[in-house]
Amino acid sequence: MTNIPETGRTPRVQIRLVVIQILVLSLLGTLGGRLWYLQIRNGDEYAKEASGNHVQQVVQPAVRGSILDARGVPIADNETRLVVSASRTDLLKMKDDGKAVLTKLAGVLGMKPQDVMEKVRLCDAKTPQPCWNGSPYQPIPITDEATTQQALQIRERSEDFPGITAEPEAVRRYAGPGKSNTAQVLGYLSPVTDDEITKAKDSESPYLRSDQVGRNGLEREYDKELRGKAGVTRYEVDNLGRVIGKAKADAAEPGSNLVTSLDSRVQRVAEYELNEAMKKARQQYDKITSEYYKADSGAVVVMEAKTGRIVAMASAPTYDPNVWVGGISAKDYKALTGKNSDYPLLNRAIQGQAAPGSTFKVVSTAAAVEAGYEWDGGYPCTSSYSVGGQVFKNFEGESFGPISLGRALEVSCDTVFYGLADREWKKDGGINPKKGEPKDYFFKAAHQFGLGKETGVDLPNEVTGRVPDRQWKENYWKANKDAWCKTGKKNGSYVEKIAYENCLEGNKMREGDEINYSIGQGDTLVTPIQEAVIYGAVANGGTMYTPTIGKAVVSPDGKSVKEIKPKVKGKLPVSKSTIKGMDEAFAGVVTRGTAAWKFGGWPQNEIPLHAKTGTAEVYGKQTTSWLATYSKDYTVIMTIAQAGTGSGASGEAVRNIYSALYGVAADGSIDKSKALLPTPQKGLPKIQKDGSIDAPAISKDPVKDLRAGETDDSGKTDQQLPAGTTPSPSGTNRDTRRRTARPKKRRRMRILT
Repeated sequence: MTNIPETGRTPRVQIRLVVIQILVLSLLGTLGGRLWYLQIRNGDEYAKEASGNHVQQVVQPAVRGSILDARGVPIADNETRLVVSASRTDLLKMKDDGKAVLTKLAGVLGMKPQDVMEKVRLCDAKTPQPCWNGSPYQPIPITDEATTQQALQIRERSEDFPGITAEPEAVRRYAGPGKSNTAQVLGYLSPVTDDEITKAKDSESPYLRSDQVGRNGLEREYDKELRGKAGVTRYEVDNLGRVIGKAKADAAEPGSNLVTSLDSRVQRVAEYELNEAMKKARQQYDKITSEYYKADSGAVVVMEAKTGRIVAMASAPTYDPNVWVGGISAKDYKALTGKNSDYPLLNRAIQGQAAPGSTFKVVSTAAAVEAGYEWDGGYPCTSSYSVGGQVFKNFEGESFGPISLGRALEVSCDTVFYGLADREWKKDGGINPKKGEPKDYFFKAAHQFGLGKETGVDLPNEVTGRVPDRQWKENYWKANKDAWCKTGKKNGSYVEKIAYENCLEGNKMREGDEINYSIGQGDTLVTPIQEAVIYGAVANGGTMYTPTIGKAVVSPDGKSVKEIKPKVKGKLPVSKSTIKGMDEAFAGVVTRGTAAWKFGGWPQNEIPLHAKTGTAEVYGKQTTSWLATYSKDYTVIMTIAQAGTGSGASGEAVRNIYSALYGVAADGSIDKSKALLPTPQKGLPKIQKDGSIDAPAISKDPVKDLRAGETDDSGKTDQQLPAGTTPSPSGTNRDTRRRTARPKKRRRMRILT
């Protein structure tokens, strides 16, 4: 056996140790380099990412700004309520998706389990209201009407109600001062949607998931100013969710306040008078249809004639806007949108379109003067006007002989305007116009008066109305020709005959089309707000203003006040002499014309009123009542669908609105102490140093105050008629006789008509 000396092993061991040392040092160097790269080179970047992964946001909703009337009275503000909410995220973690918890919660709140469960389901194309259209990660309000006892029961038994909270929160309130309603003008709120958050991400006013946004009316139009900015507090938390520090906090910024030109007292009067006029119309018998008038919808606008500011705007049927607060119930939603609801969400002052009837003659008169017809010319007011074997009658065969344009407005003589429009139609070449542009004075005048387009009122979803000129007829014919040709019959029913004629020449301006158009019939459509702009312009001498409701935006601290000035929209296409003639004629309508029977005893010398009545016939329906009026200060427009004549259905109500404005008693005497607004409100309400706005006291019901001492034991005023009676007309025109609340509490809503 050979012995190997120890000294022979030493070099190999040493080599191995050196290799191991080199490897260890290399690994340490690599690790150190990597640590340097992560902590020094890219340390800030990774620190920021790590911080973001461990930051939770707590959102403090901003207090929404108030909406005030012209005197500073709140018509939409906020109040603290106990709000019970559910976390959908927590509920979905449960085996039954939280059904047991929600059922138990329904018992505490006195609600049906199904109603509670519908509240927390998410909205989509297949899910009807009620549902939640906000973020699924945000607490979903179940009710904002919880009692203190209910809230304590939920909080003290939190183990029985996981995912459920009961906290005091500031919620929207539509105050309804003096029993005014103002529902369609104010609009309502609902949670922001994911689509809205995405679209507004890069805008000046991005949304947070907790935001409530305006969906209609002023709430939507001035949402950016009213909404404010929610506060966000960012907390640093560890991987167990425990707070280890506060990263950053942005305080909530309350929204600005909107001062409007509305007057809550006048608003209440306008709503009340419209509602009363509709109720009385339903007591009148329509001999043409052999049934009582339906009077199913209506609107009234009270506007400052010299500025375009809206003092009151009412639409019927209406509803309690508070039903939207805290989420609307299925029953209430159906009542507002169902087929039998008559759609109270519509603001018929800006969205209600109807043929204007004789109120349109202000346009036709201007067109006639522009076409060269003398104001004082003798135009035959015959009992009828024949065209191609068709007879167009004046009301009940009336005949006034040769009269001026002014007198034609007073007595609303149809045949005068038939003749003028027919002559112009023939001058333009009849059904086959001459080469080149026809003059079309009657259609051009309508466009110059602002019809066929939006007025620009500061409310969303305004409609344009319609001027059925040659271009419109061509477009309409192309869209409907196939259907007309398919259903039309030469010797069929009335509708089938019309379809047959339209199939052949529906794109041409026929003689009967222009004749009907001249008196506001046929395919012409206007809105009450358009009428207000037109008659307001006649009242002020010819200037058309863009109607506005917003008067000023006031910052929460009161230091910034952004006034919304009146804007001139344009000028009426008539001379001063023509406006003067119209003004005299419209005054004559009140004193000796078609509205005289409703304004007898009015102090015309002290407070001159002017009016134009209109009764629009609609195929298949009862006639629509229009009454356009103005004083030196205000324009008041009222319309009621399926209610009869202009003065018959609306005359008394419009007179009562003026009586409230100027303090006129039933006997015609003037009591200035009872005048609500004898002159338009100037300036803004007083703003205190702390930003609060002074608001005068308002009575529980201005209507009741105004009528104190003017009613008998039966509750009828001197001007009211017994139910079911028809007033005896004093004139012989189509417009003087027939041709043949503070809202209730939520969940107890009713449609008010």
